[in-house]
Amino acid sequence: MLSIGSSAPEFQLNDQDGNTVNIKDFEGQKVLLWFYPKASTPG
Repeated sequence: MLSIGSSAPEFQLNDQDGNTVNIKDFEGQKVLLWFYPKASTPG
């Protein structure tokens, strides 16, 4: 688990349009990562 203010590990994910987004694309910027459970699942 990350602590508040710590750096995120390197990773890449697909956005809502299927484009690959790499955390390195945001180097030097503040980024908010928001995770939520899949729709219609207990969470």
